[in-house]
Amino acid sequence: MKKISTLAAATVALGLCAGPAAAQQKFVTVGTGGVTGVYYAVGGAICRLMNKDRAKTNLRCSTESTGGSVFNINAIKSGDIEFGMAQSDVHHNGVKGLAQFKDGGAVADLRSVFSVHPEPFTVLARKDAGVSKFEDFKGKKFNIGNPGSGTRASMEELLTAMGWKTSDFSLASELKADEQGTALCDSKIDGFYYGVGHPSAAIQDPTTGCGAKLIALEGAAVDKLVAANSFYAKATIPGGMYANNPNAVVTYGVAATLVTSAKVADDVVYNLVKAVFENFDEFKKLHPAFANLDPKAMVKNGLTAELHPGAVKYYKEKGML
Repeated sequence: MKKISTLAAATVALGLCAGPAAAQQKFVTVGTGGVTGVYYAVGGAICRLMNKDRAKTNLRCSTESTGGSVFNINAIKSGDIEFGMAQSDVHHNGVKGLAQFKDGGAVADLRSVFSVHPEPFTVLARKDAGVSKFEDFKGKKFNIGNPGSGTRASMEELLTAMGWKTSDFSLASELKADEQGTALCDSKIDGFYYGVGHPSAAIQDPTTGCGAKLIALEGAAVDKLVAANSFYAKATIPGGMYANNPNAVVTYGVAATLVTSAKVADDVVYNLVKAVFENFDEFKKLHPAFANLDPKAMVKNGLTAELHPGAVKYYKEKGML
């Protein structure tokens, strides 16, 4: 964790009296995802609330746009960031050393902070792509998500359950979340799969800009995944949420979770959690996806890693555990 700002260091060098707050200031980073996704909004909301009290806590929070869930957990493991957003399925795999973490092994120091919004897996098709169900994408150009993202990890799980390979697409592109909408409207791809909270600008832009259509994710493969994995759940994207999509669409999804490392100091985690829950009404207003959040659910839903002691301290103080 980086300490002492450049300004504070310069003040000391000049022989001036640097106050205790400046000398002890700590910087913490929240890893998020693409700038058009809800993870980025979560990180921004957390840091906005945390920084309100930075004069008292000596903690300055910043967000970083990253490759997503897998990247964030690996960056927490290496100590490059203190906090990160992760899909509940990737979170689970990190704790257990499965799938994307099989080679590196379980991330023993991974700790939960809280969960946030539900993330339905969302499939969008170009208006004239001739797609009415997911199976219609076979032989077409499809974005499977960038390496390091939770979306990519979940896409691979779905393809395995369906008995498909990436070679079943004529093109399996690896665009980042904030690139795929433009690619869809420019006919560079026929569709994409994305785990995201709703409403999302990443879905709103192509549905408004080129009439892209939401495609359901249902059937035997999805039923099998949901039945076998507690971190998956059926979900529905309401009709009328996006332009040119008047009907509700059924799918499945995960929960967004905030994770950290056991190496991060208890007071840092305590102050982050306190900043969010002491200003919870304000937090909920910072993005539409937060509107229905329930604090009691946030301390347990989708959390495989044990809670960080700093978070436990606050939750116990407030009777949330």
